[in-house]
Amino acid sequence: MERTEKPTDIPQPRVGIVSLGCPKALVDSERIITRLRAEGYQIAPDYKGADLVLVNTCGFLDTARDESLEAIGEALAENGKVIVTGCLGAEASVITDRHPGVLAVTGPHQYEQVMDAVHAHLPAPDHPFVSLVPESGVRLTPRHYAYLKISEGCNNRCSFCIIPSLRGDLASRRIDAVLREAEGLVRAGVKEILVISQDTSAYGLDLRYAAYPWRDRQRQTRFSDLCEGLGELQRESGVWVRLHYVYPYPHVDDVMPMMADGRILPYLDIPFQHSSPAVLKQMRRPANIERTAERIARWRSRAPELVLRSSFIVGFPGETEEDFEHLLDWLRETRIERAGCFRYENVAGAASASLPGQVPDEVKEERWHRFMAVQSEIADARAQSMVGRRIEVIIDEVDEEGAIGRSKADAPDIDGSVFIADASGLTPGDIVRVSVTAGEQVDLWADLAG
Repeated sequence: MERTEKPTDIPQPRVGIVSLGCPKALVDSERIITRLRAEGYQIAPDYKGADLVLVNTCGFLDTARDESLEAIGEALAENGKVIVTGCLGAEASVITDRHPGVLAVTGPHQYEQVMDAVHAHLPAPDHPFVSLVPESGVRLTPRHYAYLKISEGCNNRCSFCIIPSLRGDLASRRIDAVLREAEGLVRAGVKEILVISQDTSAYGLDLRYAAYPWRDRQRQTRFSDLCEGLGELQRESGVWVRLHYVYPYPHVDDVMPMMADGRILPYLDIPFQHSSPAVLKQMRRPANIERTAERIARWRSRAPELVLRSSFIVGFPGETEEDFEHLLDWLRETRIERAGCFRYENVAGAASASLPGQVPDEVKEERWHRFMAVQSEIADARAQSMVGRRIEVIIDEVDEEGAIGRSKADAPDIDGSVFIADASGLTPGDIVRVSVTAGEQVDLWADLAG
């Protein structure tokens, strides 16, 4: 009798993925992988096992562009068949001039064009395996947390940033689609949802805050309604909801009561970049940032557990010693708990590259060290103040030495960790109460609370 081949016997073309850049790019990679898996492609774990390699690039800073170009070159050398997408793909000539052998180049979040390029160079199998794709899609993060991208692009025109030229203007997703995706993540077992975009506070502006039904009620596509909807999921399931890339517009005040009562984590990721009015003007930063210290104090009075994460730039063109001292004083006043600092870097295509008053590299370096010294004092003081407290921790890793988790004050990959010696019975994704026994900088050590 002639053997009938089952769908699982059909060879599946294999695609390798190299994903570079920020969480927003990671979400793009997840969506591409979900499409590939739905059409029957396998995802290869290495170059040699792949029939074709996709490189999702970053192009925000020159250092990131160099890293992306190196990754493309490595993929070409190791595999030979390479398709490029992502932010650097918006400047196709930069890629093809260096690497003329790439098969195709597409820009960021151009999923259809990516799939068209894959189809052209590696046809899909005849029998797609849609059933192999989970309802929540394929994710590159651990099972217990996921990024929820609510919009693409940005309407701001900061002088140091080329994101709008790479990713376009703000394009918000409908609120019903975002909340349905969040529901699906919770059903799939996700314990922490990290909301991301280029400008989370501006969500829905481009849609004129249009309303759509979700759970038998009209919800406006705006920041506060989104937080309220996600807060409902938190109350039902206990899922943590963390907000990233929030600009300090006045309506951010509306989320403080939700943080105070636990519907949204008391954590805000706000890219302040500087405090000096003169430097902020040169940066063309949005929102009224000159009285931000007062607003932060009001936020903390309404949500006492609030923790702020931010990023700052030192050595921006025209930054004087007085401007920099203003930043240090502002940092001491606001007590930003989690802060990253970058030495200013001229980016090709950014308006700031042609500004007068370029700061020498040695001055940037000296200011960076002074900034980090102040930030280190703030972080260490907070860590010491946590000793003896009982807090909730989400578990990320468990091994024979114990468990590593994160508090509500810590986002994955960028903030601190909580180290727990006794990990018996714990698994990644568990949310447990611990008693803090020691603290240093952004890290804590703790025992499981009885």
